[in-house]
Amino acid sequence: MDFLNDLIKTLCDLLWNFPMLILLLGTHLYFTVRLGFIQKKLPRGIRMSFQKNAGHQGVSAYEALSTALAATIGTGNIIGISTAIALGGPGALFWCWISGVLGMATCYAECFLSARYRLKRPDGSRYGGPMYVMEHVLHKKWLAVLFAFFAVMAALSAGSSVQAHSLTAAVTGQIPISPHPVGIAVALLAGSILVGGAKKTARVCTYLVPVMSVIYLSGCCYVIAKNAAWLPQAMAAVLKAAVSSRAVLGGFAGTAVMTGIRIGTAKGLFTNEAGMGSMPMTAAAVENTDPQEQGLISMTGIFWDTLVMCAVTGLAILSDMARNPMPYQGIPEDTYCFVAFSGIPFAGEKLLSACLVLFSFATIIGWSFYGECAARYLWGEKGTKVFEIVYIVFVYLGSVLSLDLVWNLSDLSNACMALPNLFCLWLLRREIRGSGTKFRNL
Repeated sequence: MDFLNDLIKTLCDLLWNFPMLILLLGTHLYFTVRLGFIQKKLPRGIRMSFQKNAGHQGVSAYEALSTALAATIGTGNIIGISTAIALGGPGALFWCWISGVLGMATCYAECFLSARYRLKRPDGSRYGGPMYVMEHVLHKKWLAVLFAFFAVMAALSAGSSVQAHSLTAAVTGQIPISPHPVGIAVALLAGSILVGGAKKTARVCTYLVPVMSVIYLSGCCYVIAKNAAWLPQAMAAVLKAAVSSRAVLGGFAGTAVMTGIRIGTAKGLFTNEAGMGSMPMTAAAVENTDPQEQGLISMTGIFWDTLVMCAVTGLAILSDMARNPMPYQGIPEDTYCFVAFSGIPFAGEKLLSACLVLFSFATIIGWSFYGECAARYLWGEKGTKVFEIVYIVFVYLGSVLSLDLVWNLSDLSNACMALPNLFCLWLLRREIRGSGTKFRNL
């Protein structure tokens, strides 16, 4: 197991190196510029996301967005940000923000393509995703197969195992119980939702996402308000660590700046998934929505996830750390948020554990949708039934695997899934660029 973990970590270090950062951030920046800073249309996208499609039988825009948010708002917002700050310093939070702001343009681009080239089943429901764009538009079936395979692997690691591990850790940290019964219970509960199909998954997400987000944000806002006097110091630490002239002059490689960029961008991709090709699968499932408008709606998911949830998490941790740094010394990197919440009266750590359980479970059922889409492309409808069984098994396995192995698997699968998707976006960049003209004068 140690050999496998070391091998995966080595591959992660190779993939999440400077070339990958240039490709990812370069793609975000390119579409931001060429689409006329489409992020300024965020308010329009938010308004459209709450509009109801009268008489629809499939997945509505709001249900698709809720499913995407369920998949993205998870351990990346709590443990991921804690780990990013611990490994990359305060500057990692800055690059998470940058990845989110610029990533909104890439999210629009990939969701626009999947919505434009979505397909229709005999019952009238829609489906699609980057793998169908790669096969039917680029005529590169081999690339589509690679993407779909990586999507299945990402679902089993980042979507299932990582979340199950975090959920189990949160439960066993508060209740003296073996992780095995917890893993079995979560697997069975997730399975009961999976068998209901995409529509049932979407409906569960529409109720679960708002509730868990409000509870968690309330806790974070309390911590920030409590440490309001130290908030300017925390913000200064973020900016100084991200763009320190001394660090820049020392060279990117091996400096705190480079570490912050690498960790921040990696965790930024993990939490908001911009450029990874997962969110377009939900965008393709929406009925009767203009592809450009669906791109704007999907883009709002990056805003809620990174520019709201992750930002509030990071500021809660850093402001509390500025007020009292001692409790953060020598502790596991994934427990920073628990230390910050410990200052909340009436069992703040238990509140965070409950939020982590809800977040993780929501991501488990949200990512099952992505995995099923990829499995359906690779092996047809029968393949989705097999995938559901394997996915549930991985929920249990994730509960008992080591944290290092689980996180390394997720980082590796994220990178491997992003590469063919980004390649597809660059090949179709002219078509994407043309779609942005609709909104430039609005």
